[in-house]
Amino acid sequence: MTAPSGRVEEPIPAVDLRAQYAVIGAEIRAAIEEVLTSQQFILGPELAALEQEVAQVCGRRFGIGVGSGTDALVLALRACGIGRGDEVIVPAFSFIATAGAVSLLGARPVFVDIEPRTFNLDPARIESCITPKTRAIMPVHLYGLPAEMDTILPVAGRRGLAVIEDNAQAIGASYKGRKTGALGQLGCLSFYPSKNLGAYGDAGMIVTDSEEWAARLRLLRDHGQARKYISEEQGWNSRLDEIQAAVLRVKLRHLDAWKAARQGHAAEYNKLLGQIPGVTTPAVPEGSEHVYHQYTIRVPERDRVQRALAARGIASTVYYPVPLHLQPLYAALGYKRGDLPEAERASGEVLSLPMYAELRPEQIARVAEAVAAALRA
Repeated sequence: MTAPSGRVEEPIPAVDLRAQYAVIGAEIRAAIEEVLTSQQFILGPELAALEQEVAQVCGRRFGIGVGSGTDALVLALRACGIGRGDEVIVPAFSFIATAGAVSLLGARPVFVDIEPRTFNLDPARIESCITPKTRAIMPVHLYGLPAEMDTILPVAGRRGLAVIEDNAQAIGASYKGRKTGALGQLGCLSFYPSKNLGAYGDAGMIVTDSEEWAARLRLLRDHGQARKYISEEQGWNSRLDEIQAAVLRVKLRHLDAWKAARQGHAAEYNKLLGQIPGVTTPAVPEGSEHVYHQYTIRVPERDRVQRALAARGIASTVYYPVPLHLQPLYAALGYKRGDLPEAERASGEVLSLPMYAELRPEQIARVAEAVAAALRA
């Protein structure tokens, strides 16, 4: 791509998994070779070890590996007894899986607006949305920033509701001294390849302190089987396989270093972008630790800015261009534009810039300069 000066610049991807693999490739190949040698691919020792290790990272007693982050949400809801006719409180601004897991079980997602500084569920708006059919609250730690759990948990406690954390984007983050995923009854993780801890395919996990829930979830992920070929209830085929577990165990050893690198990159972005009129950098409330799965800014004329970055070889992504309550899937629920204005405004202003541990200072400077130039144009 050509810069305004006329010189050719190398592209900057939104995430660069090849750069990560260049560092850890030998470890990954050795781990996969061990699984291939063992010829044990499902519910084996790699998964058992990973479940213990991830549970420890999240401050939990048990981990239950499943086929994807979406499956983690679905099975967690099912373990809590959520089904047809029930309602679950979810934020209006998130990936579709947050609400889709609810509707897959025949329950109704009830969309609540977000707090504009953090993009997370606004706790002040929850109680007015609770009805006699409400069974759970599912806060999302969006972009890697914890939701305001000190306000959400008391509401749930007063109303007898389960709290299931959608922790797909925030492994390793902490909230007032506790890890995300360890704040509600159940925490759900995604290991999609681009996540801070990513597999080489789909994979997910549920973490909990409840031995009873852990046992139920292990049954649900394996066709409802309490014993081989004896199914006690309708279950799923959702098992995190041994190759993915081996890959994730290698990557888990690097997670703290990658988190520190992301946080350092975010600090540099903040320094450079904070000087640019019109740019709102990510807010981090006191007591919260952001792990920057995404570094997401607000900008006016977002689409024009994104096109200007692309013209200079800089990738960026909009997470998410349509809030959940306005998705075609949920048209029958009767929401209309204007019902949840903060989620709608965010969907028109957010822009996630390149963020990965291997990002270089000169790349960050290029991105910041390109944003500034786009806003001056």
